[in-house]
Amino acid sequence: MSTRWSFVAATLLLLLASLAHPVAAQDGRADPRLEARLDGTTRAAVAAIVDSARAGGLPTEPLVQKALEGASRQAEPARIAQAVRSLAERLGRARDALGASSSEAELVAGAGALYLGVTPATLRRLRAEQRGGTVALPLVVLSDIMERGVPRDTAASVIIALAGARVPDGAYATLRESVARDIRAGAPPAAAASTRAQGILVGREPAPPPPVRRPRSP
Repeated sequence: MSTRWSFVAATLLLLLASLAHPVAAQDGRADPRLEARLDGTTRAAVAAIVDSARAGGLPTEPLVQKALEGASRQAEPARIAQAVRSLAERLGRARDALGASSSEAELVAGAGALYLGVTPATLRRLRAEQRGGTVALPLVVLSDIMERGVPRDTAASVIIALAGARVPDGAYATLRESVARDIRAGAPPAAAASTRAQGILVGREPAPPPPVRRPRSP
């Protein structure tokens, strides 16, 4: 896997871990996974961040997973603590934008989008357009197509348009797969996203955008 996809992969892992371990980091006890994987200084720093997040009503399992991810990569202790602290801050910003009743999966996906430069205003607008549905999947796909090269504003507009049209969840997977395929074939990322989204909205499979023509070498 290339580093280009590392963030989306990490986001998905955090989402899965958050759903698989909803209690482990929420019960106020020392997490045995941190005890086993981190040195004392790093463990204390991470535990303080986790405790603060818990007191503020934020999900803590994603923070534990971020620390474990850093340990697996043998990151420096200071970098592990900073990564966990940054994620906690983004989770808080995501909750401010998406609302206090947002699910853990939504907050993790929102934090991922913020990491890539999506604005809190975009998160708020997506929540409004979704009108009661979950925004976790739209946000994950938004992050995914951005990492594939779709400009932030284009990606946000496309996802918000789909949310406003109340498309089924499968439409987001279709968008992601189609955009990835078009980009691999040489289509400009922005054109791929816009064309495929329009096709979903009108209910037909559009022709892929033409690939970028590059001048031949003399």
